[in-house]
Formats: sequence, C-alpha cells, structure tokens
Amino acid sequence: MPDRPSLKPWIEDIHAYVPGKSAGSDGKPLVKLSANENPLGTSPAALAALADPAPPSRYPDPDSVVLREALGAKFDIDPARIVCGTGSGELLHCAVQAFAGPGDDVAMPRYSFSLYPLLARKVAANAVFAEDVDHAPTVDTMLAAVTDRTRVVLLDNPNNPVGCWFDADAVARLHAGLPADVLLVVDQAYAEYLADGRDDGGIALAGRNENVLVTRTFSKAYGLAGERVGWATGAPGLIGAINRLRGAFNVTNAGQAAALAALGDDAFVARSRAENAASRTRLVEGLSGLRNHGVRPLPSEGNFVLVLFEGALTAEAALAALADAGYAVRHLPGQGLGHALRITIGTSDDMDAVAGAIRAAAERAG
Repeated sequence: MPDRPSLKPWIEDIHAYVPGKSAGSDGKPLVKLSANENPLGTSPAALAALADPAPPSRYPDPDSVVLREALGAKFDIDPARIVCGTGSGELLHCAVQAFAGPGDDVAMPRYSFSLYPLLARKVAANAVFAEDVDHAPTVDTMLAAVTDRTRVVLLDNPNNPVGCWFDADAVARLHAGLPADVLLVVDQAYAEYLADGRDDGGIALAGRNENVLVTRTFSKAYGLAGERVGWATGAPGLIGAINRLRGAFNVTNAGQAAALAALGDDAFVARSRAENAASRTRLVEGLSGLRNHGVRPLPSEGNFVLVLFEGALTAEAALAALADAGYAVRHLPGQGLGHALRITIGTSDDMDAVAGAIRAAAERAG
C-alpha cells in the first residue's frame, strides 16, 4: 500500500493556473499589463458600495437573489435562468464538470483562455484544440475538432489571448453544427469592450436552446477583479446543474453589493470602453512601423493586444526590454505562444512607453 495519499493520475499531470506577473525577475514592482485588468480602476458606484459593507459575521445570500434580479432586468433574462459565481471561472469549471468526464472530449480554440485545458483535465477529459488560421479559430476549424466523444465546446468571445471575435452569424453557425447533446459555452468575459451595438447573439441563443450557456464576469470592464463575481445564463437544466456544483455562499456580501452597484454604472463602462479603444489604437499605431522588423500586432476586440515577434527581436528579448522599461506583460510559451506577448491595454501614456520600448529593442536587434 502507498505510504501517503495518491493523486488521481489526471490531476498529477496538470499544473496550477499561472496568473499574470506584476514584478520582474529581480522582484522589482512593474506596471502590471499582464492580467487584463481595467486601468481606470473600479466603478465609483461599486467603490461606494464597498465602503459600506454588510457585516462580515453574516453569511451572504447564497443565491445572489438581488444581483440576479438586476442582471435579469438589464439583459431581459428570467432571473431563474441566471446563476452567480466566484468569477466566471467557477461557473466554467462547473459546466465542464457537469457534462464531461473520463475519456470525453472538451473542444476549444488552439489559442484560448489558459484555464480551459485545465478545466478538461481536472475531470479526466481530453482537451481538444481546434486548428487556427493565423492564430484565430474559425467556425469550420471549431466544428472539425468535434468528435463523437465531445461533450463541451468552449468559445471565448472575444478570444483571449488572440483578441478575435465571432459575430452572431458565426456563433449561430457554430451552434447549428453541433449535436444537440454537446454543450456550447460562450465565454463573454470581454463583451463590454465591444463597440456599441456589437453582440454575438449568445444570450439570445441561450434563451432559445437547451445546450447553450453564456458566462460573463465583473472582473474586466467593471473593475472588480478582486471581488471575484461572475454570472451565467442558460436553460433551467444547465443552471440547475451548476447550482448543484457551485460553492455554497460563493459570492461574498461585498462582491454582491459591489457588482450590483457596478451594474448600474453605465457611464463607467462606457468610459472604459472608449478609453480602451483609443489606447488600443495608440499601441497598434505605435507598432505599425515595425513590420519590417517582424513585429506584428494582431487585431483585437478586447482590452489587450497579442503582439507577434517573427523577426530578429524575440518575444523573450522584448519581454526583458519591457521589464527594463517598468512593465510586466504576458508571455505564454506554455500555450504555444513563445513567439508572442499579450499586452493589456493601459493608459495612453503606458501604451506610448510600451510601443517605444519595443521599437527601441527591435531597432537594436536589427
């Protein structure tokens, strides 16, 4: 007999999720552009709610009733079809756990949220990667990754870290190509950064079908990453499955209050969207003259840009140059992106400094 508890083999084969760094290799604090946080901070309404919290001695509402009602009113969804979680990550985990298991397949874009493969492997399922076209998935490549063992398809839309986006027609075509017993999860973590009027149709699709779940988060545009609040909507059977698996009292008193206040602060979200678009354009334009050096930013609909290094300047060298300039960005070699850096959109001054540091490094590299 073993002399200590033995890990399940599929757990032993995975590693813990690795968050974005905020310091250099020498421990020096850096401006954190590695976790897609909001450079404007937090909604003032949410900050006011956090200043007057409920007593911490009291358990929070286990069902987030008031928050779910407000979400339902804002998005025209029956609150009974909404579940709240500890960020959208908990809800994504519950969805995969509920519908996939040993030997099943969970399909996802080749380049997508680094949590996705871990979600599959935690339940002994296989993470199956759809092929990319210049790093982005297509509907056809996603459907080609589906097998008779597929139980869940994960689509981050906008995609993280590439920044690409499927419109409503593409999402509908993807869903139409899936068997009815395959769950499509549309992860809309960055949806608030889309231009006004742009909608992938996921919420409406989830309202009409038994096999579509949409997840969202307050961590990005609302500036509540530290409070860990997310939500999902789908058919009653899907919501019931997640309610069976999610943590009890999973959203704190403070988190519920802050999210409720942030949800009503449309001005803050609009400002976040507008400033993100302007600063993202500023970064891309600042790198536009470096194509002959092999530096290529990909188009992005999120609050980040994936920059490819395909010439003399390597991603590792650019990462070091940015750290010397005082910035931490995301290098993702573990996802097959050793040739790229994902750069969170910061202030306009940050973007000028980042572009300048990369430009200087590229010119030195030749």
